[in-house]
Amino acid sequence: MPDMDTETTHTEPAVDEEASLFSTMDLLLFSVIVGFVGKNIIVFYGSQTGTAEEFANRLSKDAQRYGMKGMVADPEEYSMGELSRLSEIKNSLAIFCMATYGEGDPTDNAQDFYDWLQENDDEDLSGLNYTVFGLGNKTYEHYNAMGKYVDKKLEELGATRIFDLGMGDDDGNLEEDFVSWREQFWPAVCEHFGVEASGDESSIRQYELKEHTDINMNKVYTGEIGRLKSFEVQKPPFDSKNPFLAPVTVNRKLNKAGDRHLMHLELDITGSKIRYESGDHVAVFPTNDSALVNKLGQILGVDLDVVISLNNLDEESNKKHPFPCPTTYRTALTHYLDISHPPRTNVLYELAQYASDPKDQENMRKMASSSPEGKALYQSWVLDASRNILAILEDMPSLRPPVDHLCELLPRLQARYYSIASSSKVHPNSIHICAVVVEYKTKTGRTNKGVATNWLKNKLVTDNGHKSTVPMYIRKSQFRLPFKSTNPVIMVGPGTGIAPFMGFIQERGWLKQQGKEVGETVLFFGCRHKNEDYIYQEELEGAEKNGVLTQLNVAFSRDQDHKVQLPTRLGVPSLEAIARSSCLRKTRAITGDPCTPPTT
Repeated sequence: MPDMDTETTHTEPAVDEEASLFSTMDLLLFSVIVGFVGKNIIVFYGSQTGTAEEFANRLSKDAQRYGMKGMVADPEEYSMGELSRLSEIKNSLAIFCMATYGEGDPTDNAQDFYDWLQENDDEDLSGLNYTVFGLGNKTYEHYNAMGKYVDKKLEELGATRIFDLGMGDDDGNLEEDFVSWREQFWPAVCEHFGVEASGDESSIRQYELKEHTDINMNKVYTGEIGRLKSFEVQKPPFDSKNPFLAPVTVNRKLNKAGDRHLMHLELDITGSKIRYESGDHVAVFPTNDSALVNKLGQILGVDLDVVISLNNLDEESNKKHPFPCPTTYRTALTHYLDISHPPRTNVLYELAQYASDPKDQENMRKMASSSPEGKALYQSWVLDASRNILAILEDMPSLRPPVDHLCELLPRLQARYYSIASSSKVHPNSIHICAVVVEYKTKTGRTNKGVATNWLKNKLVTDNGHKSTVPMYIRKSQFRLPFKSTNPVIMVGPGTGIAPFMGFIQERGWLKQQGKEVGETVLFFGCRHKNEDYIYQEELEGAEKNGVLTQLNVAFSRDQDHKVQLPTRLGVPSLEAIARSSCLRKTRAITGDPCTPPTT
């Protein structure tokens, strides 16, 4: 994601004999901040799926309109122990956009920052100005836990909160929550620092285009996440910046009938040194549908195979490009950019200038505003209609932006996370995925397809004689079986929510084979039709027969004239209530799939 504003003239800060004592972060912060005219803002982000990083970039970009200079910072790349030094910079402000992941956990890139906050109760942050915007989901028990924790902890350490904690709800309208908070936040900043908005609402470019007409193609990125040619020469350890190309050894349809496609995939991790535990998540890096990419090229009249770089206009930024460069437009739109989700309001605002029809310009800017009419229009025309960027261009013929600016504005295509449906005790060299392919009709009559699930569906074991591979890595989870195998467990997993429990059942079966005493293991499972989508039926009934599952409770909601949901069948109002009503002493009750995204 882009993280800096346009090029700015500056003078170098003075360096004295104390410079040798500066840490790496000191040098970076001081070289970037000190010497700029105006006030200075650093936006830290904790992001798992890219949204918090995107919001951080928008806040950094806003700063320029208030005579300030914004900088986006990944806390993983800095020594946060130097945070107190920001108070030495006059009129500085630290903004924290913090997402909560899983069961109240920090995101991967914010883990070290979280640990630092927990371990340093005596840190003095007096003089540090800050504010926090949290990203969460109210359907989870620990709603916005990370944002709340950072906000509270910074205050306890003496920092000054200049604006109230903002909280976005992904189960509602996260974009609207952020826009509403942001529009109240900036006036508070202006009042606190005694500054005024410049009044300049024009588009601010962060990157400049360079086309490469004569370049060695061995130096061009073709979809690698980090290191160039990392997909050709694989080197452990494998992580989010260096995924492993796992061969697909199994890809089978799970459901026996019906119009949906539920699938089971197995990825081979032999020789990768990758280790996992039951309950962990596997992250996969999908690619966009080539048909969508080609249509974008056609509608914009672009040669997608031109080799380009988008270079940051701020030479001092540590983020040189919005995605790996040099590369082609085709690779960027296929591997690096999210072209399938409805664009956020800031993208519409930036693109409005390219609409030749004044009415289209007006509507796009209205949708990006916080007015009730604008919010309603964005909700109905973009979100409810599920219009992605291609649909918007098709339905707004006067809008034809330069493809390089579009590539600058679109968010990064993110990894998708799935709960692993296997146990490493039983399958040490294989990772299993259970997912349902997403495909639906929109209100405009288009067919939208989930990016990752359709991509996985087409990962055949052999494709024209070649093994299909999936770029992947493991994300550790707190979602675990009890440490003591004798503890009873109740599991509630409707549909593909059964995925992590398949690993748990395999593991408890393995423990029994090792002669270990295993506590009661109870599963509640529900689906629509027994003869259509009762997935893993043979495995589950076999586990019950072998005594691994003490009880197998199933419900089929549409096998009768009236719907019978699993909770109704059991006399409780919800799946969570099943867990709460299970009062076996020392029982751990766990519900749902904490990870599998519903729309990917």
